[in-house]
Amino acid sequence: MMNKLFKYSSIALVVSAMIFSGCKKLDEMNRDPTKPTTTQPQYLLTGAQKTAMDILYSGLQNGYIAMEYAQFWTGNSRTNDAQFQLDEGNNAALWNTLYSQSLHNLDDLIKQNNSKTDKTGVPNQNAIAMIMKAWLFQILADTYGNVPYSAAFNITTDITPAYDDAQTIYKSLVDSVEQQLTILDESQSSFNSGDIIYNGKVGLWKKLGHSLLLRLAIRMADANPQLAQQIIEKHYKDAFTGNIDNAQFTYLNAAPNKFPYNDSEREISEFFVTSTLTDYMKSVNDPRLNIFARPARNSDTIKGMPYGTSSSDPGRLTPNEYSFPGTQVYSATMPGILMTYSEVEFILAEAAARGWNVGDAKTHYENGVRASIDYWRLLAKADISDAAINDYLTRVPYNASDWRNVIGTQKWLSLYPQGFQAWFERTRLHFAKPGGAALFIKPVSGSVDPSVTMVPFRLTYLVSETTQNAENYTTAAQAIGGDKKGTQLWYNKY
Repeated sequence: MMNKLFKYSSIALVVSAMIFSGCKKLDEMNRDPTKPTTTQPQYLLTGAQKTAMDILYSGLQNGYIAMEYAQFWTGNSRTNDAQFQLDEGNNAALWNTLYSQSLHNLDDLIKQNNSKTDKTGVPNQNAIAMIMKAWLFQILADTYGNVPYSAAFNITTDITPAYDDAQTIYKSLVDSVEQQLTILDESQSSFNSGDIIYNGKVGLWKKLGHSLLLRLAIRMADANPQLAQQIIEKHYKDAFTGNIDNAQFTYLNAAPNKFPYNDSEREISEFFVTSTLTDYMKSVNDPRLNIFARPARNSDTIKGMPYGTSSSDPGRLTPNEYSFPGTQVYSATMPGILMTYSEVEFILAEAAARGWNVGDAKTHYENGVRASIDYWRLLAKADISDAAINDYLTRVPYNASDWRNVIGTQKWLSLYPQGFQAWFERTRLHFAKPGGAALFIKPVSGSVDPSVTMVPFRLTYLVSETTQNAENYTTAAQAIGGDKKGTQLWYNKY
């Protein structure tokens, strides 16, 4: 479908921007939706941010795909998704939205800025847009492998773009973000409106750029450790240093600006939390458990469903015996998380455990655990004391000889409900519980995909690509080792 991706994107981006016209955080937008070519950069940025967050936290994409592959959730009445049957409509919506709306808005933003005579604010605005593009292209590369990148927006000359090698994309993204960091200038103007994530604050965008470089680097830690070490050691001191730096999209308790998957207007019963999540959290008396999950109706206790249990499985209990995700996770004002300080600390803990010069692994690990719990207790207004956090750390201590499992498990918990990032880390780190006992299980009712036993490493390309971009699709599929969900990505080396 790449030859159709961009035809209507200009109209879509205006609609996305106009949705937020009633938000108190934004200036009023008296825009003519019939004239998308006059859309201003701040509206393009709003549209890019909102469409990206809406799709990444939708129940169809985050819920049925990412949260299930991360093994946080499992289906209630619809269970084949947890058994690795991919809904092609949901898959196509993810790809098309990120390309034709989010990324295309950012591409248009930069092109419009470059055509201006008055360049006031343009360098900072373009750099912010480029950092956002790097974030989205990494998600696409981590979801599919090789994807259209260098020719993705050459729509006047190439409507069937080739797919770039994912590892090459990574290196390009590193170069791009590093370049933007040299451009961002806090003494110059930026976005006066339209930036829902950081309100145009250049210093915070710089911190995010450094932090995203850490994320890019740690993904390649087993595939290219020398480059990963170089990037992390270069940038870690300028990354996030507290939860106040977190990059997240603020939703409002008013339609249509609510968190995309919330139960403020109807009960959501599509998913249960998994016993993988709840049993482990219970075993260590995790103070976040009552935030991540709510009590089952019949027992008033938290009980997860074994992952991948079909509706016909004889061992399955009635729905009222299992726990739904927590009320905060389904809140209309749940923020769309791009990246948090806790993730930065777990990246640095892993880097230190690998012997890289970033400080003490135990300190970074404990900082990561504290940051995650503190984030959730403030967001959910939970009664979790500092003493309770200290006690928790004694139950989940850092162990240098078991760092992959110790860090991996806590990082996984900290990424809830960022399904995509948690899934990517699950496949990259291949961690178990601290001590080595298995954390994840196979789908109880079995996999329906012969290429996958435990977890997909990627999503398959869109069905439409096999006909509308057939030559490039075939080349890409062969290059990665086959267009299957069981095909490992280039960084899955451990």
